[in-house]
Amino acid sequence: MAQLFGRRANTIAKASIAGLLLALAFIIWASTELNTSAYAYRVQMSQEQPVQFSHKHHAGELGIDCRYCHTSVEVSSFAGIPPTETCITCHSQIWADSAFLEPVRASFRTGESIQWNRVHDLPGFVYFNHSIHINKGIGCQTCHGRVDYMPLMFKVNSLQMKWCLNCHREPEKYIRPREAVFSMDYQPPENQMELGRKLVAEYKVQKLTDCYTCHR
Repeated sequence: MAQLFGRRANTIAKASIAGLLLALAFIIWASTELNTSAYAYRVQMSQEQPVQFSHKHHAGELGIDCRYCHTSVEVSSFAGIPPTETCITCHSQIWADSAFLEPVRASFRTGESIQWNRVHDLPGFVYFNHSIHINKGIGCQTCHGRVDYMPLMFKVNSLQMKWCLNCHREPEKYIRPREAVFSMDYQPPENQMELGRKLVAEYKVQKLTDCYTCHR
């Protein structure tokens, strides 16, 4: 009986199997990289909003403190979204007739809240408390970046678990004096590690890395 396969058949078969395995490994690697990429987490991508509020103008040019709008950030897990009345306090006098701000005036007239789209939106299985971080000396800028430079709000960090753990494992690298927490232009000093270790002890910061710290 004549031979069905030539001498090269085994080599071709082995090469094909190896190629398929390599292709499968590449697909798995590429999928993992894509799912954890800055693009997947919308880093550096602005979020469409019903009113294109500019932090650069309000926090940067006008110097409005974060706490004027985010009133509960020091005492609550949620930083707070300002009610329409907060906006109208100024905009009943300034740009009062601007078409750009009609959604704000409509909200004030009807009593219906503006439906802002969250930029830093953690999954439901993640617990995060703003007040704890603020009172332990972690600045707004550390997580949110220089919002005073942002015409439109966007994320500067992915907020992935590994990113959070970097700070939880070595808080002395990121901690700052409490009076500088809301400062956007704060620069860590040359002796940051020395200062950081001192503040970690003074503020009684714990290096919490157990799962239940954030997953409750």
